[in-house]
Amino acid sequence: MNDSQVIQNSGPFRAGDRVQLTGPKGRMNTITLVPGEVFHTHRGILSHDDIIGLPDGSVVTNNVGVEHLALRPLLSDFVMSMPRGAAIIYPKDAAQILAQADIFPGATVVEAGVGSGALSLWLLRAIGPAGRLASFERREEFADVARANIATFLGSDPANWTITLGDLAEALPTTVEPGSVDRVVLDMLAPWECLDAVSEALKPGGVLLCYVATVTQLSRVAEAIRGSGLYTNPDSNETMIRGWHVEGLAVRPDHRMIGHTGFLITARRLAPDTILPELKRRPSKTDFDDADVEAWTPGALGERSVSPKALRKRVRAAGAGAALSKARDLDAG
Repeated sequence: MNDSQVIQNSGPFRAGDRVQLTGPKGRMNTITLVPGEVFHTHRGILSHDDIIGLPDGSVVTNNVGVEHLALRPLLSDFVMSMPRGAAIIYPKDAAQILAQADIFPGATVVEAGVGSGALSLWLLRAIGPAGRLASFERREEFADVARANIATFLGSDPANWTITLGDLAEALPTTVEPGSVDRVVLDMLAPWECLDAVSEALKPGGVLLCYVATVTQLSRVAEAIRGSGLYTNPDSNETMIRGWHVEGLAVRPDHRMIGHTGFLITARRLAPDTILPELKRRPSKTDFDDADVEAWTPGALGERSVSPKALRKRVRAAGAGAALSKARDLDAG
């Protein structure tokens, strides 16, 4: 990372900055500042020029007197409003991924399933300039959206980030040295198919974390990890967030909450030739064979797809934001 990636998050608003505008009813809109442009609402027009030069956290008034609070979006705000090629990992899950995978400054991290780049941004922030993030994505359109979104937020292309097109199981051995990776984060349909390549790349004691959406995927990847004999027993969980309404004596849970988005399952790589001691537990009815596993997780898991037309539109939107962000930092230099 360079100085521009730090400077852009403070100081007066500049052309090319993304700004989050909050209206009187709490509705938020995110815009990219362009000299001479205007932001239209059903309650008036707000000129971008009236925002450029103001300090972060200012209140601006449109042409009919309606006030808007102008703030630079936090990373959690940005990932929720950026163009998407694929579904994103929500901030609540990203925070748990950073904690449970123990992502630290200077770490070498492998990420597979880049999607729209949301998790990549969190990982880049956590590993810092001394770390390295190697991302893998099978679809070129998704990779294009991710590159543009990351350049938009950071203002440039990170020098410590690479994105490789292709299947992780085939591409990983040619990209990293065996036993050189500290952490692996998999966000894909069938992470169990990549266990051999991931196990070869991870250092002893390294962390494998898988993000999966369904209980069928959760069961399959857990048993694959156990069956490999190369990891500690996996831990799995999900995170749900319920906000609270707090106003005077009116204190109650919000009517809506962020419920299930996905499961996290983690395990640590054992040293070579290490046999994990068996856990002592009561006999249960959980014994199964390969046929049971296949019946529980049929081959056709299904995958939601984005139409080519919608994806092309999102690639253009992400690219436009990246161009404005990079131009801003060139002007500032």
